[in-house]
Amino acid sequence: MAVPATAPARRPPPPCGEIVSPGGGRNQGIAEERARLMADQLEEWKEYYINYKMMKKKVKQYVQQTQNGGRNREQVLKEFSRMLDDQIEKIVLFLLQQQGHLASRIEKLGEERALLMEQADASQISELREAYREVGIDLMKLLRFVDMNATGIRKILKKFDKRFGYKFTDYYVSTRANHPCSQLQQIFKQVGIVAVVGALSRNLAFLQDHQGNFPSIYDHPSITLKDPIIEQINHSVQKLTHATNLLQFIGQHALIIPEDMHSGSEDLVDDQSYHFMSLLLNLANTFLYMVNTYIIVPTADDYSVSLGAAATVCGVIIGSMAVAQVFSSVYFSAWSNKSYFRPLVFSSIMLFLGNLLYALAYDVNSLTVLIVGRLLCGLGSARAVNRRYISDCVPLKTRLQASAGFVSASALGMACGPALAGLLQTNFKIYGFTFDQNTLPGWIMCLAWITYLFWLWISFKEPDHIVRENSVNTPSSDSGHRRNSNLEDGLAQPFLIDAKESLDENGEDNDENEEDPEDSHKPATSLAAAYRLLTPSVKVQLLIYFMLKFAMEILLSESSVVTTFYFNWSTSTVAMFLAVLGLTVLPVNVIVGSYVTNLFQDRQILVASEIMVLIGIAMSFRFTSHYSVPQYVSSALITFVFAEVLEGVNLSLLSRVMSSRLSRGTYNGGLLSTEAGTLARVAADMTITAAGYLGQNSLLNVTLLPSFVICVASIVATFCTYNSLY
Repeated sequence: MAVPATAPARRPPPPCGEIVSPGGGRNQGIAEERARLMADQLEEWKEYYINYKMMKKKVKQYVQQTQNGGRNREQVLKEFSRMLDDQIEKIVLFLLQQQGHLASRIEKLGEERALLMEQADASQISELREAYREVGIDLMKLLRFVDMNATGIRKILKKFDKRFGYKFTDYYVSTRANHPCSQLQQIFKQVGIVAVVGALSRNLAFLQDHQGNFPSIYDHPSITLKDPIIEQINHSVQKLTHATNLLQFIGQHALIIPEDMHSGSEDLVDDQSYHFMSLLLNLANTFLYMVNTYIIVPTADDYSVSLGAAATVCGVIIGSMAVAQVFSSVYFSAWSNKSYFRPLVFSSIMLFLGNLLYALAYDVNSLTVLIVGRLLCGLGSARAVNRRYISDCVPLKTRLQASAGFVSASALGMACGPALAGLLQTNFKIYGFTFDQNTLPGWIMCLAWITYLFWLWISFKEPDHIVRENSVNTPSSDSGHRRNSNLEDGLAQPFLIDAKESLDENGEDNDENEEDPEDSHKPATSLAAAYRLLTPSVKVQLLIYFMLKFAMEILLSESSVVTTFYFNWSTSTVAMFLAVLGLTVLPVNVIVGSYVTNLFQDRQILVASEIMVLIGIAMSFRFTSHYSVPQYVSSALITFVFAEVLEGVNLSLLSRVMSSRLSRGTYNGGLLSTEAGTLARVAADMTITAAGYLGQNSLLNVTLLPSFVICVASIVATFCTYNSLY
């Protein structure tokens, strides 16, 4: 990426379409990756790349000079800022020049198109279409130029922060990116390039139909042009600009982000080895587990009372499943290194047994049996396996849809659970076994899991790469052939992919205090090792995730007790209320994913959502002796809806700021977020039970107070790290 520090006088750069890419030799090991990256540079454009090597040496000199007292920090920051500004200006002016060349070529082709449309010569129209595609190929070269320079900017800022011990990135990005005359935005938010893409797409679409009847891309934005060049360009632009469509926004809830199609990593699955039925079984597992989680919420308080306990013991009953999930997430994540079929079978068996005990607890009159049953259900939580199957065993081109399917299945299960509970208002006995609103959720889920197990046994196919690895007894937990969500390589990466990290760590002037390049790409081998990789930004995002899960669990788990105490709601009414809350998930995602994210930055949506959650929590408090249904319902909707918005944006930002070492292995970013959310649910349910000792009259305010405090803390922490969330 570097060029000589004293470059010769510049010659006029060749326009796009007249460039030749040099071949790059490859060495062994990490040097091979560096050689590949250097070979991607275009020789004719070399002097317009960021002079990374020169700037890296400057950073080293600054450290030495400040240590020797030759310069103070303020002088260094001013000089380094000016130097980086010059580099970015050089890149941007060249970028604008090349965009002008491409625009001129498209304009000339447009004149030819107008003449050809009158003649309707099919062969010449085909030639014109190919000419447009040649412009597209040259545009892809320009996008690659932007990609490499954006990576260089990100890396030199990271280098400065690391070597100089100062968070310069926060200052530089906030002052340059938010300025009305920002040049940095030209690199990371390429409005001009997107306009060129639009011109290409529109003209190619027009040429598909010689009569010009193909609908306009502007009048029908949902219609996409099926052209391989345009598809590749759109993928590159999305990666550069963080363009967020509906599927991406929904998929972010799963923390499964599509990988870069052009990364050096080999994909583990292709269309031939991809097994749709196995994916469907994973989504069905997700759906049934969420139904299993929430089907008992409307009746948990009645069940605990029928067994001689207080109504607020429902917090223990509901939360015991989350307690077990804290441990099950780890062993299921490790197990998925070697198999997907066996963990899913084990999950089904544990959930069947757990629900059986839950259903039998009434007849044996044992609260212990009831809680043990829920613990077994938690031990059967295979969500880590479901996530990992999508990230490892679904082709790249359909992975985003599968991720959205994962979240949709979860949301649908969350809505169907309470709704199903509302339909089970009956009471009868068969052979001495009781079937009523308390026990029927257990019996229904027993039947569902045994049916699922049979379907799983006859239809699931173990992925080919798992079979190959097991056949040669190759450990896969830390293997280079295994990846998880690849959090930092996806469409949501703020300063582009981190696969080029070796260019920094393997430069000629690397110092001895930098991390071993080989170790810097190894996955974490324990929760402690994963925790040490968490930066302040990551910790804040995990805190936000903890907060929103805590607030949602308080709202959902105590809803039956609160509404019965204040409003005398029946089980059916509570079930309907919870089902309506669950059904808001997908419409909210449609609105936010399709519109809001195109108008505001993710960090802006994050702060706004946190504030709205705080308002919802504050509105939920009982300030007077009279507590009304409108107050409760409106505050619950605000809290729940904006917590859902917050979850998607939070996981999107989390994927950007998290280390690439947390993108694979057992102790990955997905596991950390799952553990944070599960611990939040456990804490919330225990809070409900503990608050019950103060009486149901105090339950609402006592349980809302921790939610309010944690939400305030998360907002303060967000503002402290706001500039690092670019």
